[in-house]
Amino acid sequence: MLSLIFRAIALSLVITLLMVSNPALAATSKVLPIRPPSFQGEIGTTYKESTPDFPAPITAPKNAPNVLLVLLDDVGFGQASTFGGSIETPNLTRLAEKGLRYNQFHTTALCSPTRAALLTGRNHHSVGTGVVAELATGYPGYTTILPKSAATVAEVLRQNGYNTAAFGKWHNTPDYETSAVGPFDRWPTGLGFEYFYGFMGGDTNQWSPALVENTKRVAPPINNPNYHLTPDLVDHAIAWIRSQQSIAPEKPFFTYLATGATHAPHHAPKAWIDKYQGKFDQGWDKLREETFVRQKQLGVIPANAQLTPRAKEFPAWDSLSQDEQRIYAHEMEVFAGFLAHTDYEVGRLIDAIDKLGELDNTLVIYIVGDNGASAEGGLTGSVNELKVFNRIPESQEQLLASLNDLGSPKTFKGLPENKIYR
Repeated sequence: MLSLIFRAIALSLVITLLMVSNPALAATSKVLPIRPPSFQGEIGTTYKESTPDFPAPITAPKNAPNVLLVLLDDVGFGQASTFGGSIETPNLTRLAEKGLRYNQFHTTALCSPTRAALLTGRNHHSVGTGVVAELATGYPGYTTILPKSAATVAEVLRQNGYNTAAFGKWHNTPDYETSAVGPFDRWPTGLGFEYFYGFMGGDTNQWSPALVENTKRVAPPINNPNYHLTPDLVDHAIAWIRSQQSIAPEKPFFTYLATGATHAPHHAPKAWIDKYQGKFDQGWDKLREETFVRQKQLGVIPANAQLTPRAKEFPAWDSLSQDEQRIYAHEMEVFAGFLAHTDYEVGRLIDAIDKLGELDNTLVIYIVGDNGASAEGGLTGSVNELKVFNRIPESQEQLLASLNDLGSPKTFKGLPENKIYR
């Protein structure tokens, strides 16, 4: 997808642009930190015989592009309409029509490793992130400690004259270092981002998130029915870009927006969920066939491709009871509302950059799905993921009773229970 790009492209492409546009810079910026220039003035006996020489600040090459890197979570290849899916993603589509679409992505299938590889351009084991941050072990490749020898793309660009900021999900700091006392050198602001607004862990409540601004905890909104995290992240990103451009318009920016969507919990405004009411009643077997046809029409997959047989772990749709079909269909409606709402918000950010007159000079990389589709929070996932972690069973009757609350602040839809694979 535009969307599914090789993990090192953000790093290698931008660095190449820097080197090509300023050959002199290439000689100094291959190694970080960049060596300061030597003193070129003169020091005499008195100030009258002396000549000062202030070191010139490092500046990015003239017309160096801004970079907007958008990363969504746990979206499958066949879900966005841009690639044949049934969920409308018009903002992804308008970028794809003006740019390039990629339909391969070397994913690690886990959040922290994919993000570490994307931001550093290295194999995830090489940067200590062979597993998600919460499951770190004391063995090489699995500590979730990014080594200082592996700079992030943000650090590379910051030291080459860019302003840098990250918004949303991080999930690349050892969990035992995410408290209010740090240490903070492996937080976003210690790894090349001059500003950070988002959450440190793998997921958060979208209605009342565990927010951090730089290294300070931010109190979540209380009793605000109009609050949702995704618009909040985009609002902060827009405000930061506007401020940056108003003060230093000659300085390019690197903005990294990693949303909570569509990782669990699936939280979305009701109006967006309602847009998909009844859209998935045909079930997953028919939906797979319809998506496959559209993907061929778009040229996303070869015309002679064969539809992969449904995995044996998933029953045929027609074999399910009416209650099961009702549950699965509505869960997909909530998921769809979450994704569609997120694409709308990404569009707001793109429009804001356009209004500043900077869109034509901005490299936009829109990755729809860090790991591909996930069962997490999907098929009959618990309405409260803490139940799953604590092995508290949840009956179908309990899930049905809470079905209309899915997506709302009343639920925290999480990991699926093992019993769903029958």
